[in-house]
Amino acid sequence: MNEATRPRAFSGIQPSGALHLGNYLGAIRNWVRMQATTDGVYCIVDLHALSVPQPPGTIRQATIDLAADLLAIGIDPEESILFVQSQVPEHTELAWHLQCVAAFGELRRMTQFKDKSERADFVSAGLFTYPTLQAADIALYDTDVVPVGDDQRQHVEFTRDIVTRFNNRFGDVLVVPEHRIPTAGDRIMDLQAPESKMSKSTDSPQGIVYLTDPPADIEKKLKRAVTDNDAEVAFDPTGKPGVSNLLTILAVATDSDPDTVAKGYSQYGPLKTDAAEALIEMLRPFQERRAELDEPTTIELLHAGADKARERATVVMDRVRAAVNLLA
Repeated sequence: MNEATRPRAFSGIQPSGALHLGNYLGAIRNWVRMQATTDGVYCIVDLHALSVPQPPGTIRQATIDLAADLLAIGIDPEESILFVQSQVPEHTELAWHLQCVAAFGELRRMTQFKDKSERADFVSAGLFTYPTLQAADIALYDTDVVPVGDDQRQHVEFTRDIVTRFNNRFGDVLVVPEHRIPTAGDRIMDLQAPESKMSKSTDSPQGIVYLTDPPADIEKKLKRAVTDNDAEVAFDPTGKPGVSNLLTILAVATDSDPDTVAKGYSQYGPLKTDAAEALIEMLRPFQERRAELDEPTTIELLHAGADKARERATVVMDRVRAAVNLLA
C-alpha cells in the first residue's frame, strides 16, 4: 500500500521515563506492526509532560532517550514520521483555536483530569486544557485513525466533538478522526503486585522490567516475582495472577500461548528461570540496536522528522487561519 491509499494514523507518547515491558507489549509493538498498513505519525509529546510538575533539567534527556527506544524497537523514520511535539509550533497554535470552541464543562468532566486532579497537590491550567492540545495533535495531521486503548476512548470522542464543532462554525476544515482499539496487546502485570498493570507509577521498581535492563537484572526480577502458596502451574489470571503473568511473559517471548506453556511446568522455579531466559533473548535485538544509537544520530533523526511533520502541519494551519479569517 502506498502513502496515498493508506489511512493516516497518529499516536503520541510522553517522555516520562524508560519504556518497560508493559509499554512495549501493550501498545508500541502495535505501532511497529501498523507501519505496514498505515501512514504513521508518531509524536513524543513533551509539552503534555509539562502539564504536571517535572524535575528541573530532565525533559530534554528523557525525550532523547525515549526517541532512541522507539527507533530501536522498530519505528522506521523512512516509513513513518517520528518527531517531538515542541519542535512543531503549530500544535500549540491549533490547540488555542480548539480551546476557543471547547466548553469549560466538557473539559471539567474528562475522567483523567478528575482522577489526576484529585491526587495532586498542585493542578495546573495545562492539565485542565490538556485534551484540547491532544485534539490538536490529532487534527493537525488530517488523521484518519487513532490507535488507542479503551482508557483513551473518551479523549478521542472529545476530539471528534470539538473538531466537528469547529467545522460546523468555520466550514469543512479539519478531518474528524476515528478511534481504533488495536488488537488486544498482551497485558503485563507488575511482578510484585500482579493484580495491577506494570506501571512506572508503582512503588516497587522490582516489579517493573525495563527494556534496557541488563540480563542479570531481568533474571533477578523474574526469580523474585510474586506467585502464590500452592505449587500448581496454571493460567488463571483471576485466581493465580502472579503465575499467569509469568506464563504470559514466557508465551510472548516464545511465540506461544499461556495455556500451552503451562502444560510444560509443575513447579514455579523452572518457570521463572525459563521466562527470564526467554525474555532476555527477546529483548537482545532491541538492546543491541539501542546501544548503537548515539545521541547526535537520534537528535538528527528527530529534527528530520520535525521537518516532515511541519510540512503537513503548515498545510492544515493555513486552512484553519483562512477559515477563521485571520489576517494573512
